[in-house]
Amino acid sequence: MFDMLGMMGKVKELQARMKEAQESLHTLTETAEAGAGLVKATVNGRKQLVSLEIDPDLVKPEDTEMLRDLIVAATNKALEAVEAKAAEHLRQATDGLLPNIPGMEGLFGR
Repeated sequence: MFDMLGMMGKVKELQARMKEAQESLHTLTETAEAGAGLVKATVNGRKQLVSLEIDPDLVKPEDTEMLRDLIVAATNKALEAVEAKAAEHLRQATDGLLPNIPGMEGLFGR
């Protein structure tokens, strides 16, 4: 027999855990580099750039275009890395709350 009250309780618990996990995404960070470490970008689980380090030797007017390219490359690498970390964080927060429902695997990065 289907336990509707039990399922509703699970849904409420899932919602609470999901909200908590989403609110804590800012604590997840990933750093990536470009140009053999000359540019380092750190992003959080909310996909926000939180830190950018640039080697002082790169700050020359003639290197502006290369510097822009390295910043974009480092930021994109960090964003890709944190996306996987955020999906795992959300998956762990909701693990065991819902049955294995076909078609729902991709919902939380599963």
